[in-house]
Amino acid sequence: MTTKQRAYLKGLAMTMDPIFQIGKNSMTPELTKAIDEALEARELIKVSVLKNCMDDPRTLAQTLAERTHSQVVQVIGKKIVLYREGKNNNKKIELP
Repeated sequence: MTTKQRAYLKGLAMTMDPIFQIGKNSMTPELTKAIDEALEARELIKVSVLKNCMDDPRTLAQTLAERTHSQVVQVIGKKIVLYREGKNNNKKIELP
């Protein structure tokens, strides 16, 4: 992913609300599966890490990206933005 593409995705993510929250149970297989399905449907998602989660948000972002075959766009505070390009007939976001 180029710097220009990352900046474009960051701009799109600014107006989004988080659709998942990671709490004290940290990452469960169910959460990973739900995030994977959301990436398939939306391509770009935002995840919030709650205060009661003791794991580092950057580590969580890397682990989620590896498990869902996506890319970490950014991690700001306790917010994670992930992107995975959709299949050819399911693209919703056109990158510059």
